[in-house]
Amino acid sequence: MTVQDETTGPLTTEAGAPVADNQNSESAGAGGPVLIQDQHLIEKLAHFNRERIPERIVHARGAGAYGTFTVTADVTPYTRAKFLSEIGKQTEVFLRFSTVAGNLGSADAVRDPRGFAVKFYTEEGNYDLVGNNTPVFFIKDAIKFPDFIHTQKRDPYTGSQEADNVWDFWGLSPESTHQVTWLFGDRGIPASYRHMNGYGSHTFQWNNEAGEVFWVKYHFKTDQGIRNLTAEDAVALAGQDADSHQRDLREAIERGEYPSWTVQVQIMPAAEAAAYRFNPFDLTKVWPHADYPPIEIGRLELNRNPENIFAEVEQSVFSPAHFVPGIGPSPDKMLQGRLFAYGDAHRYRVGVNADHLPVNRPHATVAHTYNRDGFSYDGRHKGAKNYEPNSFGGPAQTSRPLWQPVPVSGPTGDHVAPVHAEDDDFVQAGSLYRLLSEDERERLVANLAGSIAQVTRDDIVQRAVENFRKADADFGKRLDAAVQAARSAA
Repeated sequence: MTVQDETTGPLTTEAGAPVADNQNSESAGAGGPVLIQDQHLIEKLAHFNRERIPERIVHARGAGAYGTFTVTADVTPYTRAKFLSEIGKQTEVFLRFSTVAGNLGSADAVRDPRGFAVKFYTEEGNYDLVGNNTPVFFIKDAIKFPDFIHTQKRDPYTGSQEADNVWDFWGLSPESTHQVTWLFGDRGIPASYRHMNGYGSHTFQWNNEAGEVFWVKYHFKTDQGIRNLTAEDAVALAGQDADSHQRDLREAIERGEYPSWTVQVQIMPAAEAAAYRFNPFDLTKVWPHADYPPIEIGRLELNRNPENIFAEVEQSVFSPAHFVPGIGPSPDKMLQGRLFAYGDAHRYRVGVNADHLPVNRPHATVAHTYNRDGFSYDGRHKGAKNYEPNSFGGPAQTSRPLWQPVPVSGPTGDHVAPVHAEDDDFVQAGSLYRLLSEDERERLVANLAGSIAQVTRDDIVQRAVENFRKADADFGKRLDAAVQAARSAA
């Protein structure tokens, strides 16, 4: 059967019947009430009421594009993933950028981490790498994530984001000090999605054909160079063009100026993890490059815009649990929580068949599952059996895990992560501060002071400042003075 091109021919209802009049509703006489028998009117209004899906709780505001990932180095000693198996091999990708805290209608040019989610359409199924534009995060355990996000969203009483909530949580969660230092520094407001780095942020497992295990961290270094906005420039841009980052990405690709990133990984042999100087699975910390130098493995280029934002950006779904053979999770407690939460969020937002939408479904393979029915189920399995095991030639397990098992020991229970020799919530924030130039330090302190000065309670203010003092004495001293000056001037 031939499907008619929707851009030609007469206007029809969803059922395909021609529409006689799209300007006037049916009514009882020229001046009478509208008739419920007007199927076209009822269908249009009912569809309009339902045409939006729930926005993402986080990362609601986003933009995306398609492109390719090209392997540039031999990594077969570390992973058996086929899309990484040979130099020059190309894999299609879809990359979604986003802000974190804002809603769907918020501005792009705001101080907020940026989501950096990459879907690799590999020959072994989709691999989703769901990261940010920072190599660290605010917390290290997913059990704190709902509380953290509540502080970033609108207060239940005032309906606005409240500095008291933000800084109360950060002050009581000193592990956030490193990420907050990143956020309020120059890179806290990228000039565009093209001019920022991306990171897998978490630690992941790679395993090779021999079953050897390596821990890895991903880095996507922008080939356009880092560009950022000052707080003042961001306020002006957000007021003039709320869609600035989305527009910049789309127009750059339309001009043929395809943005690209050099992809690097840090690689740690699994045997070195237990004795490493801090917990290598702690999302609030980076691995110093002196310990594990980044190794270039590929290049990612974006070269095609979506044709429909709703279908391809809003309905795109990413899950850190989407691995392929040779790649898997680590014991990172934030990652472990995300393995469940992302897929569950998409089942709620888009439905249990979200992975079969064009932007989400695998390109080189077909999903062979026994899952059936649910919203928008298209009957793709026809009359095939819907259970396993069966005697009718249905898909069967491979009996080879995608990743290697991780040894565990000890009783079940609520455990604090193992403490390593240099585990500390402040040392890396202090190191980051000392790496900055004097001008960068001044802007960092001014940005922090402007935010903290909005807090109404003295104890919350002092606790926040004290965390930065623990990171670096000069950092805390200068911030304290700047906060007091800002509060006095208010």
